[in-house]
Order: sequence, then C-alpha cells, then structure tokens
Amino acid sequence: MSTVRTLMVVQGRKLHAAAIGFFEIIIYITALGKVVNGLDDPGNLLAYALGFASGNYIGIFIEEKIALGNFAAQVVLKTSKNREVLDSLRNNGFGVTSVQGSGKEGSREILNIALKRKDLDKLKQILYEYDERVFITVSNTKPISGGYFAPKKK
Repeated sequence: MSTVRTLMVVQGRKLHAAAIGFFEIIIYITALGKVVNGLDDPGNLLAYALGFASGNYIGIFIEEKIALGNFAAQVVLKTSKNREVLDSLRNNGFGVTSVQGSGKEGSREILNIALKRKDLDKLKQILYEYDERVFITVSNTKPISGGYFAPKKK
C-alpha cells in the first residue's frame, strides 16, 4: 500500500493517496501493536519483517501492472527509415514531435513523445522493429495542458 500511495503522492492524486494512507496506517498500527506486545517472541518480529518485505515486493509488482501515470520519451533515430518510424508511431496512436539535432556523428532526428506508462512496451517494440540500438530516454511527466494522447480504449 505504501508503494502505491507514494506513487499517488508523486503524481498529485491527493484523494487517492489520502484514502490509501488511511487504510495503510490502520494496518500498520494494528500490526505494530501485535509486534510490540510480543517482543519476547522473535517469531513476531520475524513475521512483521517478512510481512513488510513482502508488502514492498507485492506493491511494486502491482504498481508495475497498473502502470499509472505518463512518460515523456525522447528518441534519437539513427536509421535511414525515419519517415517510416514516424508514420508507424503515429498510426499506433502516439503523439510525436520531431526536431533535428546535431551530435558527434552528424545530424539526427529527435522524437519527443508523450505517452501513458502502460504504452511504453508498445513504443519500444515499434522502435526496435526499425533499429535494435535506438537511443531512448524516458522520464516521468505530468502533462498540464494541450498535447496529444490517444483516446482511452474501451
């Protein structure tokens, strides 16, 4: 619960974070009370520690599956098929802005892509079809105005 709540806080989802925090602290206080009352039994301490570790592991697993939030990806193309890559991305619902860049090895096309976290694997799959060594950077973002996101799938 703590992992998902932290994600909600970072994304500015106040009500979700507060609701999860409410139930998280009830469970925490209840479990901690049992451990503190039974400190003479090392099994209680071990059970609490294992529960805490398991909760972290399961929380990260769940968070990866629900993949809430948005990413901003920057892609540096090194292929001669730039037009095909752009068309493929756009045909698959990605909003793409293309700019020219200059690097050590000459001119490159740089793609700026706003996407939902759950679409990252799809983005990588499309890019790897054209260049297995494509340079991709991704960062968390919080869109505030305008832009293009594919409509929600029903």
